[in-house]
Amino acid sequence: MRRALLASSALLSLAFAAPVLAQEAETEVLAEASAEIVVVGRDRLDEIAGAATVLRDEDYERSQPFSVDDVLRRVPGLYPRGEEGLALRPNIGFRGLNPTRSTEVLLLEDGVPLAYAPYGDNASYYHPPFERFSGVEVLKGAGQIAFGPHTVGGVVNYLTPAPPEDFGGRLILRAGERGNRELVLQAGDTIGGTGLFGSFAARDSDGNRANHSLSYRDLFVKAVRPVGDSHELTFKASAWHEDSQVSYSGLTAAEFAADPYGNPFPNDRFETLHYALSASHGWLIGDDLKLTTVLYGASFDRNWWRQASNSSQRPNDASDPACGGMANLSTTCGNEGRMRQYYSFGVDSRAEWDWEAGAWAGRLSGGVRAHHENQERLQFNGDTPWARSAGTGVNGGVKERNVRQATAVSGFVQHALMFGDFTLTTGARVESMEFERSNKLAGGGRGQERVEAFIPGVGLAWSPDDRLTLFAGAFEGFSPPRVEDVITNAGGTIDLEAEESLNLEAGVRARPRDGFTFEATAFRMDFDNQIVPGTTAGGVLTNAGPTLNQGIEGAARFSSKEAFDTAIDWYADATLTWVGTAEYKADRGTALINGNRLPYAPEWFGRASVGFEAAGGWQAEVEAVHTGEMFADDLNTVVQTANGQKGIIPSVTVFNLAASWRVPNTGVKLTAAVRNIEDEVYIVDRARGILPGEPRTALVGVELAF
Repeated sequence: MRRALLASSALLSLAFAAPVLAQEAETEVLAEASAEIVVVGRDRLDEIAGAATVLRDEDYERSQPFSVDDVLRRVPGLYPRGEEGLALRPNIGFRGLNPTRSTEVLLLEDGVPLAYAPYGDNASYYHPPFERFSGVEVLKGAGQIAFGPHTVGGVVNYLTPAPPEDFGGRLILRAGERGNRELVLQAGDTIGGTGLFGSFAARDSDGNRANHSLSYRDLFVKAVRPVGDSHELTFKASAWHEDSQVSYSGLTAAEFAADPYGNPFPNDRFETLHYALSASHGWLIGDDLKLTTVLYGASFDRNWWRQASNSSQRPNDASDPACGGMANLSTTCGNEGRMRQYYSFGVDSRAEWDWEAGAWAGRLSGGVRAHHENQERLQFNGDTPWARSAGTGVNGGVKERNVRQATAVSGFVQHALMFGDFTLTTGARVESMEFERSNKLAGGGRGQERVEAFIPGVGLAWSPDDRLTLFAGAFEGFSPPRVEDVITNAGGTIDLEAEESLNLEAGVRARPRDGFTFEATAFRMDFDNQIVPGTTAGGVLTNAGPTLNQGIEGAARFSSKEAFDTAIDWYADATLTWVGTAEYKADRGTALINGNRLPYAPEWFGRASVGFEAAGGWQAEVEAVHTGEMFADDLNTVVQTANGQKGIIPSVTVFNLAASWRVPNTGVKLTAAVRNIEDEVYIVDRARGILPGEPRTALVGVELAF
C-alpha cells in the first residue's frame, strides 16, 4: 500500500510536469561537459529534498584524520565502527543500522561502484586510503534512488582530485607509536590539453593488537581530456596490495581481562589485491542536455589464512585431533584458508536535462546500468599453523569450491520541478537481478534465483534564499540479499527476503550568518523486513521481520574569522545523532525479542572539536568522539558471556589532539597528533569476540607542497 502511494505521488508529479516540459523551454547552460557522475554537488544542496553532506579535504585536514572513519564521523547520522586500527575493512552504519562490513551502504568513487560485488556480496574487505580523495559526498534522502542497488541507509561517494592546470603536488610523511609509518606522494599537471593526476600511498602499522601488522600500497592515476567544447574523456586506473598479519577472532572475556590488546593467533595472514579501470565520456548536447557514460571493471583477490573464526570456534581436540588445543597453536595445529576472487564490470549511462519555461524550471534525469559480477570462493584446510595451501584431508583439504554470479539491469528516472522557492523531486528506480550459485565439489548442486524491485521516492525542498533550506521526503528503501543467502550450497532456495523499508525524513539546512551553519534532520525507517547478521561477521543472515529506526541527527559549524573577521580563527564543529528507537516489532524464530533494541545501534553517537588557527601558521584543535552503549545480540544480553560475543558494549568518550605549524614562506607544514589522549581501554565490537578500540597513539609528520 505504502509503495503504491509513493509511486502514485511520483507519477502524478511527472504527469503534472509534462505539459510544462512540452512548452518551448528557455535554455539554461549546464556547467560543463564533465565525464563524472554528480551524486550531490555542493552547488545543488538547496535543491536536494533530503539529508545530504558535502565535505572537502579542507573541512577535515586540520584534525589530521588517522583513517577514513575519522572523516566519516563528521557526517550526521553516520556511525563508523572501528576494527583493527586503519579502517581497511570499514564498518559503516547509518541511523542505527548494523555497520558490520558496511553492507547497508552504497560506496561509490566518482559515482561508480567502489565495492567489488555490490549486488552479490556487498561486504567491505577493501577500502582505498582517504588521502586519495579530495572530498566525500553523503546522500541519505529520496535522491539516492538514482543510485543502487542499496537504498536503505545512504550513499557515500568519494571524490577524486581534478588534475591541476599547472604542475604541483604534495609529499606527506608521518610516523609514530605502534609501528605507524606513512608516505603519500601526489602530483599532477596539464600537458598538451590533457590533465594528469597520480597518487601513491604506502602505510605500515602494528594496529590495535598484538601479533598484528598492517601494510598496504595504493597507486592511482587519472587522465582528463577535453575534446572540443562539448566532450570530455576521463580514464582512471588503480592498484592496491595489502599484506597484513590480521586475525579474525576477537578475545574471550578472560583474555580481554588479562590483556585487552592481546591476540593468541600469531600465524594468521591476510592478503588482498585490487585492480580497477574505468573510462567515462561526458557529452554536452546543445546548452542544456548532458549525457554521461562510464565503463568500469575491477578484480579483487582475498586470501585469509586463520586459525579461528571467532572466540568460540578455537582449535581443539574435537575439530582437529592432531592439534590438542590452544597450547599447540604454533606446533601441531592446522589452519584454514578462505580464498576469494571477485570480478565485476558494467556500463552506466545517464542523461540530465535542465530546462526553463517562464516561471517554471526543472532538471529531468534518467539512466540505465548493466552490471555483472563473478565470485570464485575456495576454502582450504592446511595441515600446519603456517600452511598456505590445502592439506591432506577430505577432498585434498578443499572444504569449499563455489562459483557465484550476479547479473543485474537497473534504471531510474528522476525529475526536480522548480517553481518559485520550491523544488519538488519525484522519481523511481527499478532493479532486476539474476543470482546463480554452483558447488564445484563432488555431488554439488547448482541453483538460480531472481530478485526484482520497484523503488519510488518523492521529496520537497523550500529555499527562500541561499541561507535556508527546509526539506521533507519519503522513499522506498531496498537492499538485496547476498547470493549465498538465497541459494544453498546444494542449489536449493533459502527463504531470505530482500530488505524493504519506508523511509521518511524532514529537516533543515541553514546559514544564519557568515561563519555559522547548521543542519538537523528527523528520520524514520520502517522496515517490512530487516536482515540481521548472526553472531559472527560472516555468519548466516536471517529475516528479522518488521523493525523500526527513528531519531534525530544534526551538525553545526562556527568560524570566528568568517563571522567577525578576527585575526585568530577560533572554530568549532560538531555532529550528533540520537537513535531514540531501533527495535524489533515482531518475534523472530523462537526467541521473544519483540521490542528489543537492535544490535550495534547506540542511542547516542557523535563528535565535537574546538580549535584555532593563528597568524604565523600555527593551528591546534582538540576533538571528543562519543559512542553510547549498545547491545551485541538480539536478546539484549546484559552480562558478558565467557566467549565475549554477547553482553553490553559500554559507552565511551575518546579525546584526540592535533596541532601543526606551517613554516612561513615555504611549502612545509609540521604536524603532530595524539589519539586517545587518556589511553581509554574500550570495546568496539563483540561479533567475533571482543575487539579493542585504538590505544593512545602519538604521531608526527611533515608535509611538503610543491
